[in-house]
Amino acid sequence: MMDAQTWRAGCCCLLLLALAGATRSEGVQSCEEVRKLFQWRLVGAVKGLPDSPRAGPDLQVCISKKPTCCTRKMEERYQIAARHDMQQVLQTSSSTLKFLISRNAAAFQEALETLIRQAENYTSILFCNTYRNMALEAAASVQELFTHVGLYLFGADINPEEFINRFFDSLFPLVYNHLINPGMTDSSLEYSECIRTARRDVSPFGNIPKRVMGQMGRSLLPSRTFLQALNLGIEVINTTDHLHVSKECSRALLRMQYCPLCQGLTLSKPCMGYCLNVVRGCLAHTVELNPHWHAYIRSLEELSDAMHGTYDIEHVLLNFHVLVNDAVMQAHLNGQKLSEQVNKICGRLIRTPTQSPRCSFDGSKEKHGMKISPRNDEETLANRRKEFINSLRLYRTFYGGLADELCVNELAAADGLPCWNGEDIVKSYTQRVVGNGIKAQSGNPEVKVRGTDPVINQIIDKLKHVIQITGTLWFTR
Repeated sequence: MMDAQTWRAGCCCLLLLALAGATRSEGVQSCEEVRKLFQWRLVGAVKGLPDSPRAGPDLQVCISKKPTCCTRKMEERYQIAARHDMQQVLQTSSSTLKFLISRNAAAFQEALETLIRQAENYTSILFCNTYRNMALEAAASVQELFTHVGLYLFGADINPEEFINRFFDSLFPLVYNHLINPGMTDSSLEYSECIRTARRDVSPFGNIPKRVMGQMGRSLLPSRTFLQALNLGIEVINTTDHLHVSKECSRALLRMQYCPLCQGLTLSKPCMGYCLNVVRGCLAHTVELNPHWHAYIRSLEELSDAMHGTYDIEHVLLNFHVLVNDAVMQAHLNGQKLSEQVNKICGRLIRTPTQSPRCSFDGSKEKHGMKISPRNDEETLANRRKEFINSLRLYRTFYGGLADELCVNELAAADGLPCWNGEDIVKSYTQRVVGNGIKAQSGNPEVKVRGTDPVINQIIDKLKHVIQITGTLWFTR
């Protein structure tokens, strides 16, 4: 199957060959143009195509009292094409929105990855510049911490409090060995483990670990939720782009799009009211997404607005090294007291002074990719989010107006022109035009809509869940 744009372009070429009377149902003498369109649209010749109009008693949908250029086999192929065409126009209508969300989801993930690397570099530079004796031993703990920050941000089921505690647990033996008892680095693994375990009892870093947990907890979760919400937005669009077309909808689309060809009406387009009834019926379940989609975008706005100050992940991660330095200095200043406490818990260890391995590179940080880059205020995550939200806000009622957009921009004849009403070419459509949504379809003369769509219901539940989470984050600010 070819895409909708290629189909329209090909039709234009073929329709230039059509007879001037092809928009009128009287006096069709030949099926030549119908044959050309059918063979081109459905790729290749099909046996049994009629050369001239004839009775079509075996047709199921394109039924007419007039002679027809269609066979039952053609009707079946047209029905497949009608469903395919519907998916094509849905995908075309949502392509800009989908690109907007997917592009920004990828950009935000990349920006977060860069931010994590930069924050890790800042912390590594702190050790190499200020605490060179412990830099090599601290490197693994620093790397592990920021690896877990990334895993958490991108959806892993891990607890920030746990990996932050592990970082400060592993930091204490280094501070104890290199600052409180400098030069004494040959302690046993058992003794170092005892010091590590004692960290939570002696609190060498004061309230700084709790401050870090609070700041990271407040900043990581909103960013994690924001990224998950963007991925859900892509999932919603992918789902509605490939919705199952019901039998009733499929027959209605066939009647609207392809049945006029059976009468040789190769240039006809459906009346606006007729198109609205058919497409609103086919998209009745999809339209039920509209209030939830609107609330979803609103929740993203509120979440983005809330991500500043202590909730700003850039501020928190890029200043993490400052808190680490404060923690180390506090332990150093209280060294004598901490030494006494550790001796009581772990015992006094007699050791031989040894030379500690130092940071493996010199002051040329650029050589090792450890360069502190100045922040560009125009490229901050906050500014990127603001720009994205301003663009996304234009799509708040996307699903509510989808059927109308398809008919106005793609499918229906312009007002005032002769059009197809499902049976013949008329001046105007005289049936009642129903509104959008499932409840409005009870009086739809073109499509019968039954029950609910479980796929749409599942997507609605996911939107409600994200809206609830973002609402909780907003409420607890």
